[in-house]
Amino acid sequence: MILEEFDPNKTAVINAFDMIKPIEGFPRIAVSCFSQVTFERLRKELNGVLITSTGMANLDIPVYKAVYNGTEIALFMSFVGAAACIAILEDIFAMGAEKIVLFGTCGVLDANIKDCGIIIPEIAVRDEGTSFHYAPASDEIKVNKKYKEEFIEILNDHKCTYTVGKVWTTDAAYRETREKVNRRKENGCICVDMECSAVAALAEFREKEVFHFFYAADNLDKEEWDPRSLSNTANVLEKDRIALLAMELAVKISG
Repeated sequence: MILEEFDPNKTAVINAFDMIKPIEGFPRIAVSCFSQVTFERLRKELNGVLITSTGMANLDIPVYKAVYNGTEIALFMSFVGAAACIAILEDIFAMGAEKIVLFGTCGVLDANIKDCGIIIPEIAVRDEGTSFHYAPASDEIKVNKKYKEEFIEILNDHKCTYTVGKVWTTDAAYRETREKVNRRKENGCICVDMECSAVAALAEFREKEVFHFFYAADNLDKEEWDPRSLSNTANVLEKDRIALLAMELAVKISG
């Protein structure tokens, strides 16, 4: 059982601001993804300049600054998994960011969602542990309270189809059993990821803004798992296009 002793005190024994001080001139908005291949292609395309780094005990996370359509944007790669992902986002906020656009893959629970199709989560099922340290216990949490309409406008301008719905966030990728998948589908979930509910809880707790969207990868809505374009090296040009959608949103909401 996950302990439900949520503590609303915003100061802990160890805090991001104990180790990371605000960086002068740090962009107010940042863009991040989980794919190393997609991130490196985006960084090189935008001539990102290294400004600092953060990380966990076993991996460094470089942080770059780039200019896109006249707007300065911080670029960094996120860790996969709720706990590590949230720790890095805490660091980025401590550096000076106020808003983050975050995007990555998800598994689909609805086979009608095409490979690399855009998904905008509105609600996340909290089947991970990190969010319970940032928000009182509940089964679900609202996601993307702001900027959904702005992103949809960008998608329409680029003639991109999309799906809006509920995501199942779990931190146990190898425990997505058929019975659990069927339960989550019955509960209205259209996809599964590993970070979304925790990201939403962090944003609410820290009073920051995060817009988090997915592009569809593997298909769990069939008898045998279909990886589709889950690999970082699969369908890279389409993923480049999705990365630029994230940059477009960052510019749009940067004010």
